[in-house]
Amino acid sequence: MMNPFQQTLEELEERCIHLPQNIPSRRLAILNQLAHWVSEQPLTKPIDIMIICTHNSRRSQMGQIWLQAAAWHFELQNVRAWSGGTEGTAFYASALSALRKQGVSIIKTESDNGIHSNPTYRVQLQDNRPSFYALSTPYMHPMNPNSGFAAVLVCDTADQGCPVVQGAAARFALPYVDPKISDGSAEEAQVYSIRSLEIGTEMFYVMMKANQLKASAGT
Repeated sequence: MMNPFQQTLEELEERCIHLPQNIPSRRLAILNQLAHWVSEQPLTKPIDIMIICTHNSRRSQMGQIWLQAAAWHFELQNVRAWSGGTEGTAFYASALSALRKQGVSIIKTESDNGIHSNPTYRVQLQDNRPSFYALSTPYMHPMNPNSGFAAVLVCDTADQGCPVVQGAAARFALPYVDPKISDGSAEEAQVYSIRSLEIGTEMFYVMMKANQLKASAGT
């Protein structure tokens, strides 16, 4: 029987195939630009992509996790996904819950012991892939790459507040509606789930397209 994470991966791959017919052409063009940037990077070094939002608590965390899942799914082994904010807060509980329900293993590290307002989580996507840490940080935090990365800004506030992302080799504005608008409502869980799948679908499209471009170029 297929596990929930594998089911979500298959759903995202199916959704990304039909994505070009379901989103505005301007947004599709940005996704294609990001895919081209990835495909043009040499295979001799890591390809770093940082998902940035104001508080690094919801959309950027989802973006990092689904981007890494998509890169591995499409065998882009040297793509490394990161996330950051214009400030650090915490990985929001409803974003965590949505990802977990979609099969992502996210475990609070023992070292936190529940005492920190911004705990660190260990993300394990697949048994045969390395785990990585998720926590809310400013994008210039020492744990993140400081140069040569693609910056993907997923909220309007970060886009407007960061006309120049320090250290970025390329910059892409890809805003998503903030699921925070549903906080405290009866629709909260559903809204976070929908936003997670929306972000995941677009990250899968980018990695699928980058893989196709690399294959056609013989790299």
